Amino acid sequence: MRGETAAQPRAKGAAVLSVYGDAAGVTRLRDLRQSGSLKLVFPQTHRKQAEAVFVNTAGGITGGDRFALDVDVQTGAALAITTQAAERAYRAQTGEIGKVTTRLTVQNDATLHWLPQELILFDHCALKRRLNIRLAARARFLMVEPVVFGRAAMPEVLSNVTFQDRISITRDDRPLYIDGMDLCGDATAHLARPTIANGAGAMASVVLVDPAAQRHLNAIRALLPPTAGASMMGDDILVIRQLARDSFELRRSLIPVLNHLTQNTLPTAWRL
Repeated sequence: MRGETAAQPRAKGAAVLSVYGDAAGVTRLRDLRQSGSLKLVFPQTHRKQAEAVFVNTAGGITGGDRFALDVDVQTGAALAITTQAAERAYRAQTGEIGKVTTRLTVQNDATLHWLPQELILFDHCALKRRLNIRLAARARFLMVEPVVFGRAAMPEVLSNVTFQDRISITRDDRPLYIDGMDLCGDATAHLARPTIANGAGAMASVVLVDPAAQRHLNAIRALLPPTAGASMMGDDILVIRQLARDSFELRRSLIPVLNHLTQNTLPTAWRL
């Protein structure tokens, strides 16, 4: 397992991606720069919307790793971003913390679907994540962030973890959605408390910013299990929170929701 020996080299990766919409409404690549173990690939979709899959060739994240992703979706473009598979936060050395920083910008009359697959936390992991989204006034945005607290099939107990997660969505530089999680120490014990997660082993947050968001509310609520809820934070902001016993249950109920919100254009990587 990565991160268990002091000699393990630290992974670094950075990528910058910019896309635009051409005169026919087809999303085109304007700029792509990538380095280290963070790579982006672009499956052929046969749609005007573009799709990008980011791959961490280091195989996961451990203490001392540094990853950064910057994406700019320009006017007229529509882009979906996902991951090749679930990301893994592995055991870290004492005093070392992995950091992942993602900055997403969506301009007027552009659409971004941010759809990474699960982040799986392993015991003794240490990770800080930052996700900052800047939307223009007429931007459309869909986000999912699933987190799995150990693999239930093993089974794994998270007796000592450090996980700090921050999500910020602004529109015209004004706060729209701010979320955060700090999970330290015995995560399994914390999550077992009824007022926190009532024993859930996985969770997901979904945010839709779209003028048509209200129209989806009743259909989404009909798809959700009893351990999830959906509500409107504004006329065009739909928020879903979901808990599940494990990653299998989470994915089984999450995929129909994402299919609905993406109009059945969920990236193929989610179905493999």
